[in-house]
Amino acid sequence: MSSSDSPDPGLPTEGTGRPVRADARRNRERLLAVARDAFAATEGTATLDAIAREAGVGIGTLYRHFPTREALVEALYAAELDAVVTSAPELLSRLPPEVALRTWMDRYAAFFAAKRSFSDTLRAGWAAGTIATPATRERITAALAEILGAGARTGSLRADVRPEEVTMMLLGVFLSTTAGNSTELTGRLLDLVVDAVRPAAKG
Repeated sequence: MSSSDSPDPGLPTEGTGRPVRADARRNRERLLAVARDAFAATEGTATLDAIAREAGVGIGTLYRHFPTREALVEALYAAELDAVVTSAPELLSRLPPEVALRTWMDRYAAFFAAKRSFSDTLRAGWAAGTIATPATRERITAALAEILGAGARTGSLRADVRPEEVTMMLLGVFLSTTAGNSTELTGRLLDLVVDAVRPAAKG
């Protein structure tokens, strides 16, 4: 095979190793986007038939991408986690570190809230071993480390705060505001977290 015939390493592949066709990739992305909204609107009870219908594809197309409900939820969780993690360098490329941190926290909060809509399927899949247990906390902490490191270099964020500590603070915020589901309260608490990792003002 010539180099021009080699699969693009940036393209997702099917089990055969062949790159997924552009239309198949679009269908998959569309199904994930519809599933995210459908699960949020129905507290995780949306049917696969309804998701396929809303995505404008047949149920067979959905099953080719996601053979089970657990497979769909696992792919949705992975895609949402990837979006949160990869947003850190993108935000740093255009925002000051302290602003990037606060903006990234909102992205993480949205991910955490979205996860609740299909958490029952996730937990059952993790317990049964049908859904792989992702390194969520490690990846979130690594994204935080990137932002905090940038802030420490510019002096806009404290250098003595460990990213693991910030991860724990954020989880505390999200877990404590779950029942009230108040985005306003969550926002105020996230502001306080950012204040905590800013250097103390010199008198």
